[in-house]
Amino acid sequence: MGKIEVSDFSSKDSTCPVRRRTGVDPISAVKMPERLTEAVDAWAEAHRLTRSDAICKLIELGLKLALPVSAPAHPVVSDATKIEEIAVHEIELLLDPALPPDERERRIRRLTGGPPEFSHERFDLPKQRP
Repeated sequence: MGKIEVSDFSSKDSTCPVRRRTGVDPISAVKMPERLTEAVDAWAEAHRLTRSDAICKLIELGLKLALPVSAPAHPVVSDATKIEEIAVHEIELLLDPALPPDERERRIRRLTGGPPEFSHERFDLPKQRP
């Protein structure tokens, strides 16, 4: 029987090929349905690209067409808050300017909050503790 030579992995002079990095970008696995993979492959072939390059290009194109996502300059105000602000403004215009400020506030609160006997029905207000 002949001897089988096994390369020494600890040796720096190993004749095994060294795996070179093909790029500096990290690898991302993408799980796609078979039909989508076929469509990407067809698009890649039509544009003479590899599947990986085609996926990158298609994502870049999709991101360019997507609406930009930016943080709002001010906190988001709900529709209910906007409506209440408009209602308060209109009520202030209708109230007698000669009323004392505390009476004006009471009337505005009564009109925007509704009568207390219905407050338990309001789902937009915080629940009152008993």
